[in-house]
Amino acid sequence: MDQVSRVVIAGAGIGGLCVALALAKQGFQVVVCEQAASLGEVGAGLQISPNALKVLRQLGLEVELSGLAFVPQYAAIRDYKSGEYYLKSSLGEQAEVRYGAPYWHLHRADLHQVLAAACAKAGVELVLNAVVTGYRENTELNQVCLLLEDGGEFSADLLIGADGIRSKVREQMLGQERPNFMGQVAWRGVIPVSDLIVNIKPDACVWAGPGRHFVSYYLRGGDYVNFVAVEERSDWQSESWREEGDVDELKRAFADWHPEVSELIKSASSTFLWALNGRNELPTWYDGRVVLLGDACHPMLPFMAQGAAMAIEDAFVLAKYLSRHTLSDALLKYEQVRKPRATKIQQMSKANAGLYHMHGGVLGKMKLKALQAAGRFVPDVIQSKLDVVYGYDVTKD
Repeated sequence: MDQVSRVVIAGAGIGGLCVALALAKQGFQVVVCEQAASLGEVGAGLQISPNALKVLRQLGLEVELSGLAFVPQYAAIRDYKSGEYYLKSSLGEQAEVRYGAPYWHLHRADLHQVLAAACAKAGVELVLNAVVTGYRENTELNQVCLLLEDGGEFSADLLIGADGIRSKVREQMLGQERPNFMGQVAWRGVIPVSDLIVNIKPDACVWAGPGRHFVSYYLRGGDYVNFVAVEERSDWQSESWREEGDVDELKRAFADWHPEVSELIKSASSTFLWALNGRNELPTWYDGRVVLLGDACHPMLPFMAQGAAMAIEDAFVLAKYLSRHTLSDALLKYEQVRKPRATKIQQMSKANAGLYHMHGGVLGKMKLKALQAAGRFVPDVIQSKLDVVYGYDVTKD
């Protein structure tokens, strides 16, 4: 297969815009097709760990984003009732020293807006109202054509499917298959600090409890608090994967939790309710002139806060290989490098659900106590598990 010069991307989420920017900076001609009528993200927070921040730094975005970020001091796991700490691992300056980049909290919409502006400046063409239906490969012309619902078509040397867990590109490549409901739903919301009636610590905090957990952290320099409340459910009745949440139902679900949780939720005026879905490991991430990225090929539970980070890593690696190798070699190397990494993080995220939800009753509580003891007496063991995630650097050869 030949070299690539023109790329079309399905999806203008964080992964799609990151790979668009990375490619444009390498001199590729890039078109991004997005089904939404306007660019924007549902208001929610993101934890950007050092492994992802190194990519954003390499893309020239660190300085602009720094003014929009919040730097947490600790990553913590606390008991839902007593508030005792099962884990308290340093972030802040210590994370930057250990990993060579800081650990940030960003509003998803802020990151998205900065990426979109950088893409426009780099010459990326963005097409809105572009609902993808599939693609057609033309082997004679060595081209692939992205097909849109309105009859529009975009030809390129490569199509990147960054169109999420319900990817139309993945569906054509590997067949129609509904995502797996993971037995959990998540309420998400953002609350202005001025509305709070309780003091929230400046940490990335997970509150662990039976069958559910609660996450809270600051955004936008400390002006807002983001929350994610996860509850196990046997099914998801709604046709939609996301819908307006019932704030009163959320308040009832966590009413008997520690005051830092229950009082925080009392300040919430609205919330979205999301079904947490996943997929089994895909047999391949590419076929011919088509390749997948981010949630389109490795959706994961949010219990390592690595979903966006993995898409950001994917973007940099794919762009790097496309700039150095023929198309077939680049796609092979991309899958060989990224698939084991993403699959490992998927498995770690899934395992954390059992820990956060105290699966096994007393046994589940004992696992958290063991984590507490390990953090106290052998902290390097705990830190080494995070090193595998945060210390990874795709920007280095």
